[in-house]
Amino acid sequence: MGMTIAEKILAAHAGVPVVRPGELYFAGLDLVMGTDVTTALSAEVFAQMGAQRVFDPDKIALVNDHFVPAKDIAAATLAQTMRRFAERYGIRHYYELGSSGICHTLVPDEGLVAPGDLVVGADSHTCTYGAVGAFAAGIGSTDMAAAWALGESWFRVPETIRVIFRGRLPEWVGGKDLILRVVGDLGEDGARYKALEFEGHTIEDLPMAGRFTVCNMAIEAGAKTGIIAADDVTREYLKGRARRHGEYHRPDPDARYARTLEYEVSGLEPLVACPYSPANVKPVSQVEALPVDQVVLGSCTNGRVEDFRIAASILKSRGVHPKLRLIAIPGSQAVFRQLLDEGIVAILAEAGATISPPTCGPCIGGHMGVLGPGERGLFTTNRNFKGRNGHPTSEVYLSGPAVAAATAVMGRITDPRKLT
Repeated sequence: MGMTIAEKILAAHAGVPVVRPGELYFAGLDLVMGTDVTTALSAEVFAQMGAQRVFDPDKIALVNDHFVPAKDIAAATLAQTMRRFAERYGIRHYYELGSSGICHTLVPDEGLVAPGDLVVGADSHTCTYGAVGAFAAGIGSTDMAAAWALGESWFRVPETIRVIFRGRLPEWVGGKDLILRVVGDLGEDGARYKALEFEGHTIEDLPMAGRFTVCNMAIEAGAKTGIIAADDVTREYLKGRARRHGEYHRPDPDARYARTLEYEVSGLEPLVACPYSPANVKPVSQVEALPVDQVVLGSCTNGRVEDFRIAASILKSRGVHPKLRLIAIPGSQAVFRQLLDEGIVAILAEAGATISPPTCGPCIGGHMGVLGPGERGLFTTNRNFKGRNGHPTSEVYLSGPAVAAATAVMGRITDPRKLT
């Protein structure tokens, strides 16, 4: 019996020819990623363990992104702790404010992940890197400290759910709508500790920005990771970025799956996840006309140049509704520079948007756009749990960039197809 992509990657890193779901292995790691909010605890545990050095300073990435610029003394102290850890142990891939970005945009763009890699990060959306054909999973801060010291971590081999998309995506429908459809069908725990393996002609035609979005939200169905087989689209993206060639795995024809989901997408309309769950998914036509106080465009889920191009095409020559706030958050400093070069920042600013530095701020209810009592937001982020983005009585709806831009123009949730 053959293996899925997830099984092949785990087998290679565990040093065994074959793995099967449910088996436990220690496996070597290609990258360990931490952020400003997770590294301080890991550094404390690392010291308590008596560790004297990290396993490989070139295989660790530390990224300032959650509370940047520092919103208070506590946030500044977290960043300071991470900076000192990086200096002490010679961590080369340390990203400070000004050259940094949201970790799940920055890390693959910096070429730190290659196809076939095994990656862990102390952030649940580390599964984003599956878009380049890697097995990437979130871990806790204690496990990250052990990974720093040992260069390996333990894994239970997950079962894999195969997700096949067929057909051509309609206008204004993209990767966010694909993964919302899957999360809506599976529910918040329908893929608990499983790998989601995405394939089909729709995925093959999907640009990397859409692939990152799809894999980013695999965790919202409870998945351990989300994976897309690396192909020519991946090769083109990695050209000039990748530090290693990697291994381009594909599933074996006789690989065994826990289940298979199949979708025909040619008739799919833009989708929206309603409060208070990413799995509470409805077509935009069912939630139209709800007034909105704030739109957040960006984040690790939809903060790439391609996302802002979509939004700018709608916002150009149109203004943000006077009763609504639009906050635009590029995924990295490099994305921001490209938006400047393409004139997209000017389009956003002229429309009335506030341009934020790369940060996770409003997505985690930290700063740079926290919602007040009873306010309603529409975000292109990945979670909308009660109280996550601000006051417990606030509401957040999740969508792709086209719905977000149309909503910003109209002041209420709007189907972008009605503006063209």
